[in-house]
Amino acid sequence: MFFSEVISPIQTINPNQFSLKISGLDLLREDLIDDFVSGNKFRKLKYNLQEARSQNKKCLLTFGGAYSNHIAAVAAVGSKEGINTIGVIRGEELETIPRNPTLAYAENCGMKLHFVTREDYKKKEDPSFLIELQRTLGDFYTLPEGGTNSLAVSGCEEILSERTTQYDYICVPVGTGGTLAGLVSASEVHQKVIGFSALKGTFQEKEVKKYTDKTNFRILDTYSFGGYGKIDVGLVRFINDFKEKTQIPLDPIYTGKMIFGVFDLIKNGFFEEKSNILMIHTGGLQGIKGMNEILNKKNLPQIE
Repeated sequence: MFFSEVISPIQTINPNQFSLKISGLDLLREDLIDDFVSGNKFRKLKYNLQEARSQNKKCLLTFGGAYSNHIAAVAAVGSKEGINTIGVIRGEELETIPRNPTLAYAENCGMKLHFVTREDYKKKEDPSFLIELQRTLGDFYTLPEGGTNSLAVSGCEEILSERTTQYDYICVPVGTGGTLAGLVSASEVHQKVIGFSALKGTFQEKEVKKYTDKTNFRILDTYSFGGYGKIDVGLVRFINDFKEKTQIPLDPIYTGKMIFGVFDLIKNGFFEEKSNILMIHTGGLQGIKGMNEILNKKNLPQIE
């Protein structure tokens, strides 16, 4: 079965390669779980798939944008586990143009793509809209955008374990906030969890507080690079330099921004001296190809 227990390797990052003054800096390679169902997507889907099967559901339906890691992951799970999948995609205009790499991959996995207007997409949590989708598309098990719900948070708690108790700081990219909630819930008393928002704002705090009473966390949007899916030449160069020195690829939407932020905070004395820091690589590498298409159109450097 695909969702077996996994132990992701922890890789040490040599601070001297980047002129960083820090005692310990490690990266939890959740991206190595799978090429598409990697990192937090694997964790979020694990118990949701179990629940779908317990309800005898034959189809998973979820929501996402044109380059959504979550859409790609759900499509991959459907292919691996033999369950039908439907992706409700934001932007009806996308239906009539060539598929980008993410949506092409999802369709190749067997996912049915259902394109809706941006106005209708805003109704994705409206029960009446879900009933309308059922009338059109048939019965399904609903996964929210980004995959965050209580079962997803339970899965993300398993990212941390006895082998991560030595760390003083846990650093993770933040989208919807579900992964951060799981990490905070599973964190030790002495640990501080720092979330690096890939979007403008720290609105995910409300989401985290739905699932845990712990307050040992902080969300920063300083390194969002202007918002979701936005990057600049500086970030591209950082990602390429990091890969050259460590042989570790970073995605430009989440983990690339997070590690850029961690390095900048280290240089500015944000972390206590002699701290041990663990960064979580949440995967999402499938998004590099699509981002390079965008960069190419703008005549900007490519992510290697």
